[in-house]
Amino acid sequence: MTFSIIALGARRGEIGVAVATGSTYVADRVPHVRPGVGAVATQGYTLVSYGPEGLKLLQAGWEPKEALRALLAKDPGREYRQVGIMDLRGRCAVHTGRLTPRWHGHLTGPGYIIMGNLIAGPGVLRAVEKTFLEARNKGLRLEEALLAALEAGSGAGGDLRGERSAALLMAFPNGKVLRLRVDDSPEPIGALRAEWEDAVV
Repeated sequence: MTFSIIALGARRGEIGVAVATGSTYVADRVPHVRPGVGAVATQGYTLVSYGPEGLKLLQAGWEPKEALRALLAKDPGREYRQVGIMDLRGRCAVHTGRLTPRWHGHLTGPGYIIMGNLIAGPGVLRAVEKTFLEARNKGLRLEEALLAALEAGSGAGGDLRGERSAALLMAFPNGKVLRLRVDDSPEPIGALRAEWEDAVV
């Protein structure tokens, strides 16, 4: 179904979400960012409202774990959801419902959340993590690290159906937002990288 990564950048106030999936128009559903606040990824059998509602709670001063707990409590379909929330301090919360498509799971570390469902196995998440950390340690821009992480996840098996759409959302300290999306492509991650390369020229 979907694999994604939320991560903080080296610059204070920089955060991004990158995602790829076997269905179309993932940018309309999964990734959500707000400058000065944080990021949310909502996937599985997606309930899009986790995105704006989670960001609203973060902006009101809630910690990610409190926000996610409150959102799950009012969702009777919570076991079908996979949701990650991160604030700009790197505090995070993540939920993988037991009824999300298998293989499903998540990883967390300092400044990142990695999630996946209906993916080839845990090796997908490990590949995303390894590549992201290597890119971060090399001092690459967050956008490039996130793209490299998606490429690694796809290379490790990715979505069991293959990928058809991908997106990258970034919030910057100056309040700007970068929104890149590929809505329907046989090679959406490669197309997303090309879109990013065009954007930074």
